[in-house]
Amino acid sequence: MSILLGDREYFKGIGKIPYEGPETDNPLAFRWYDENRVVGGKSMKEHLRFAIAYWHTFCGSGLDPFGGPTLFYPWDENSDAVARAKDKADAAFEFITKIGAPYYCFHDVDVVDYADDVRTNEKRLQTLTEYLAEKQKSSGVKLLWGTANLFSHHRYMNGASTNPDFQVVTHAGAQIKMALDATIALGGENYVFWGGREGYMTLLNTDMKREQEHFAQMLKMAVAYARKNGFKGKFFIEPKPCEPTKHQYDYDAATVIGFLRQHDLLDDFSLNLEVNHATLAGHTFQHELQVAADAGLLGSIDANRGDYQNGWDTDQFPNDLQEWTQAMLIILQANGLAGGGINFDAKRRRNSTDVADVFHAHIGGMDTVARALLIADKIRQNGEYDRIRQERYHSFDGGKGAEFEAGTLQLEDLFGLAADGGEPAMISGKQEYLENLINRFI
Repeated sequence: MSILLGDREYFKGIGKIPYEGPETDNPLAFRWYDENRVVGGKSMKEHLRFAIAYWHTFCGSGLDPFGGPTLFYPWDENSDAVARAKDKADAAFEFITKIGAPYYCFHDVDVVDYADDVRTNEKRLQTLTEYLAEKQKSSGVKLLWGTANLFSHHRYMNGASTNPDFQVVTHAGAQIKMALDATIALGGENYVFWGGREGYMTLLNTDMKREQEHFAQMLKMAVAYARKNGFKGKFFIEPKPCEPTKHQYDYDAATVIGFLRQHDLLDDFSLNLEVNHATLAGHTFQHELQVAADAGLLGSIDANRGDYQNGWDTDQFPNDLQEWTQAMLIILQANGLAGGGINFDAKRRRNSTDVADVFHAHIGGMDTVARALLIADKIRQNGEYDRIRQERYHSFDGGKGAEFEAGTLQLEDLFGLAADGGEPAMISGKQEYLENLINRFI
């Protein structure tokens, strides 16, 4: 076997997933994702930059709070941690190349199991980094981003960078250093911080100001270390409002932007936005995208969805064409993602146990996003959507409205204009018309 497949084939009977077009009945083919199709001057592959998430796809067990694992993998059989990790890497790159994604992403502990000894963990991750580098070279697959899992181990029950115990903070820093080393060695284009437990359960025992200052200090140390060692990419923060903490310091896009601005981190950071985190924060996904885009900080996306009948992070694969069409309108208007891509932070349901199910899940997600891109591009080419939005603000395009935007009017001027102009006419927002317009193209 080649280094690409390793010593065995894990997804037997499934070859490279082809593009066959909208009319195909083949469940193992793309209907909409044609990576070479040019949309708005770029190929779909360049627009979407799909990445496979190592954690859910190759590590997820189907475990939930009410039941044990249901997903069992042949690459988990070896008792030796490093050998088992290499088997997992073989399976991962077999899947990634068969599904045709150009990127992957990982947490450190997804790549290889960690022990409770820092130097042992460093040695294990270095060994796997060398192995993954060979996989990347032979396949052409690249690393979109790496990160450190600073939330699963019991030492992080009170946070990682924000932990009240400095010894725990040192362990967080050690993991970040090792994950950065691996990301840099593998040519990773970005690095992500997801503060899984960077928050509080109660303010009764929490110095929130001090904890957030510690979080900022860790970010600054990470940036300094990475830049010193040649990392040229962007750092991303992924907002999430709660779960497992009551309140996380990276609650939503606006909160994170304010935090970055307060601690002078805007030059190095952008946002990695997740659909399910947006809805948990009480927002739409489009809202979070727009907030980030307006600040020039729209970096990358975790593609998934939640369940409207369930108030937690269910991480299901995306299938809502309406939601993704509206998202793509914002992304296109922002001229795309700044350095990142679209990774599937999504997992099969715990009763989807067939080998083919992981392919069906990703094919459906990739097709949904690709089809939304095509629809959004057609809507923008039509021009009516942009025209209606622009016309709604036409009163600011000249005259006194333009002077107001330029900051040359005084409050007394507004009083005089209101008194002389009388009651303004009611102008329709045309919400239903615009909703119908989008449906027309879907």
